[in-house]
Amino acid sequence: MEELPGTTSAAPARRRTVLSEADRRTPVWTGPRVWILVWRKIGAVENSAGAIDQPVWTRALIGWHIVFWVLLGTTLVLSFTGGLSQTRQIVFVGAVVVLGTAYQLIARPAIQSRRRVPSYAYRLVLIACLMVLIGLYPQSVFLMFIASAQIWLLCQDVREGAVLSLVLVTGVGTAQLWSAGWGWDAFWEILPWMLVSLVVSLLFGIWIEKVITQSQQRAELIEQLESARDELNEVHHSAGVMAERERMAREIHDTLAQGMTSIVMLSQAASVELDRGATADASARLKAIEDTARENLAEARALVAAFTPVALSGATLTEVLRRQAERFAAETGVDVQVSLDLPDEEVAALPQAQQVVLLRSAQEALANVRKHAGATQVRITLGLSDGGVWIEIRDDGSGFTPAAVSGGFGLNAMRGRVEESGGSVQVESSPGNGTRVQVLIPAGEDA
Repeated sequence: MEELPGTTSAAPARRRTVLSEADRRTPVWTGPRVWILVWRKIGAVENSAGAIDQPVWTRALIGWHIVFWVLLGTTLVLSFTGGLSQTRQIVFVGAVVVLGTAYQLIARPAIQSRRRVPSYAYRLVLIACLMVLIGLYPQSVFLMFIASAQIWLLCQDVREGAVLSLVLVTGVGTAQLWSAGWGWDAFWEILPWMLVSLVVSLLFGIWIEKVITQSQQRAELIEQLESARDELNEVHHSAGVMAERERMAREIHDTLAQGMTSIVMLSQAASVELDRGATADASARLKAIEDTARENLAEARALVAAFTPVALSGATLTEVLRRQAERFAAETGVDVQVSLDLPDEEVAALPQAQQVVLLRSAQEALANVRKHAGATQVRITLGLSDGGVWIEIRDDGSGFTPAAVSGGFGLNAMRGRVEESGGSVQVESSPGNGTRVQVLIPAGEDA
């Protein structure tokens, strides 16, 4: 058999059958713990279209490309100091060139695309080139440092990784046997490293596969949670929009719509009085129309700026209720009285939100009296009890049967507004006996 480079004729037999001390200290498997983990994770991420931040992993892959080229270049440089013959040196350089070209043209695209045929083709070329390099220059075994990681990086499952790891370890061991001279002593020297390398490769490959599987499951769970969170946010947004629309509808109904109703009724009355020639009365009606229109305009501007009624911005609730009563009496001829069961200063001290609810409730009750009751007298009472502050609107009109009436938008809007503040609405009525509406707002609530 051909004598190995760097040996002398005095000891050819020993060199053919036994590995050198340095070769025996060089393991076939050089620590896949970290490298398989990192490579396998990179592969999994590259295969998950946009699941992880791509620029970060792109930079990581660039680092691993650099590691490969540095190791391959180092092996090539060291081979020139290993005493190889010219023929072996040429073959060695050719194998390095083939491996580098295959990595650049096949492996790198395969890492991105995860296509099976290029992945298999590159790994077969990798194993073949390593066998040539290690057979010619045994110290090249440290290329296993990167080759083992690449085997697992390009795998689709554990079985594939196990088979290719077996082929890699067997091929490298065969190359070392060839380099050592095919002796049994060399075989028994190499066999433990082959077995250890294979077992370690399989154990870590299976472990990493489980880690990757769990990571993918967590990634899917996180994606589902994020999707559920987005849907919940959308639902909350839609609910908020609907609540705001409902609130705006109530404000418009309690202010602008009622004001417009007053204007229509006053206009009809003024027209009748003009036909009768009662110009003085018609003039008073027109003045009332102007005042109502101005108030509506102010309310419209207030709705744009905020929801606090204009009437409450410069007066107490008691004063506003009395003005509302006077205007209602002037427009309809109904006798409206306002009474307090608590001091006026306590009314003024009520939270602004409570005053708004009480005022809007009184306005809605008066609007129902105007449209449906046919009453001659209305009494508005504001009081304080153990349950909180309340307002009552009682009329002597035609009344109705509450159970037979589902309630129009006005009454429903009143209930919605009061219930939002934690209060309650009680309606008592019967045909021919008038109607009583009581609104109770819990004490201390500032809705």
